[in-house]
Amino acid sequence: MKPPESPIADDDFADSSASSPKMPAEFGLWMAVFVVVASMVGTGVLTTSGYTMYLVGSNQWMLGLWLIGGLIAICGALTLAELSAALPKTGGDYVYLFEAYGPLAAFLSGWVSYLMGFACPSASAAYAAAKYVLAPMRLTDDRAMLAERGLATLAVLIFAAIHVSGRRRTTMVQGWITGLKVGVLVVLIVAGLAAGWRNTANLSDSRPITVDLATTMLFSLVFIYYAYTGWNGASYLAGEIRDPQRVLPKAILIGTGLVVLLYLAVNTVYALALSAADVKAIVDDPANKQGLDAVAKIADIASRKLFGDRWSDPLSVAIGLMMLSSLSVYMLLGPRVIYAMAKAGQFPAVAAKLTPGAETPAVATFFQIVATLTLLWTNSFEKLFIYASVGLSLFSLLSMSAIFVLRWKRPDLDRPFRTPGYPVTPAVYLLLTGVLLVAAFINSWETSTIALFSMLVGIPIYYLMPRKPV
Repeated sequence: MKPPESPIADDDFADSSASSPKMPAEFGLWMAVFVVVASMVGTGVLTTSGYTMYLVGSNQWMLGLWLIGGLIAICGALTLAELSAALPKTGGDYVYLFEAYGPLAAFLSGWVSYLMGFACPSASAAYAAAKYVLAPMRLTDDRAMLAERGLATLAVLIFAAIHVSGRRRTTMVQGWITGLKVGVLVVLIVAGLAAGWRNTANLSDSRPITVDLATTMLFSLVFIYYAYTGWNGASYLAGEIRDPQRVLPKAILIGTGLVVLLYLAVNTVYALALSAADVKAIVDDPANKQGLDAVAKIADIASRKLFGDRWSDPLSVAIGLMMLSSLSVYMLLGPRVIYAMAKAGQFPAVAAKLTPGAETPAVATFFQIVATLTLLWTNSFEKLFIYASVGLSLFSLLSMSAIFVLRWKRPDLDRPFRTPGYPVTPAVYLLLTGVLLVAAFINSWETSTIALFSMLVGIPIYYLMPRKPV
């Protein structure tokens, strides 16, 4: 039986159009690994662990949840490695959904990526970086919020300008800042384990699992899932990577494996520094007006407990600077999705314009800036996480399910990498991600509903677009 023909013409995508300028393939393996690591490591592990410690009331269960999150990420990364090697085109999930399900699904994926996959994480990364950098100043309430958002805005504009200026500068900045990120985390891990080893009792505090606790643990996995998102980061640069069919699977798997190990080590340091009771006392303090956000700077709180203010202040600044790596990569990748959509006629055509000489998507970057700053100035930290997680979970489900559709629909595709354990590996990812999505709606229905509404708004926008490839 002949499989149905692909709905994609070769000239629908940025890297295959002969009628307009193309973004050159100048990135190599380690730049791709840097992108994966920078996409994953950042706001999540340095903020959401405090939420999880409070919600589940146990460091032991908290670490177990991070391990489960790592297994979900690895299953997703193994699935993505096949898709990215088979379809090495700029645009990431947008490309896979276009090929598997057609233009509407692809557009909605791009729309969700625009708002929740990159604009929202950009806002939260910039916000978190500013919180850590300004922590030594001990600002309070409105002054703190204004200063944090102002500094975050400046950071967004700076990194947007860097990435528009050219790939050579992008490669240099991203390489150095990702190196700083890994270096700071290694220092935190080594020093934290050395200073906190005497508190190993904090690791043996499991509680009996009840129905309520099980539900809470599932909801906590929503935050952890957010922290692990980013293993698909390099796929958004596929058309700009040299030999992508060989390089992308390696970069995705190397980067994801490194991050899982880093996350488990960092969370062990948090657990050695703070008992679950310590975290509960901070959030439940009658003087606390921030709710769960009081423990958003969990790395700073833990370092103060372990090292005192003398060392924790400079470490807090270093952590804030290292989180700029995540902001940088989001501001690099987000415009590529917008650019791919514009090339396929699913976003205003002006967003497909490249800067002369540098050949970078400057107009698409402007759209990314607008969405990022809007979310930055209108949402709380906790709500940013939930808002992003719902959208990313839903379309990650759809994107990774494309592996089943394409195995049937396009058996002719060259697949240099095949997912080990297929079909079990992608099925495990889809099942667990679906469970987390349900937990998010049960535990935070208001923010989840807003996220769902934001996605559905994309449908009328799709039909208003001219849909003429550029």
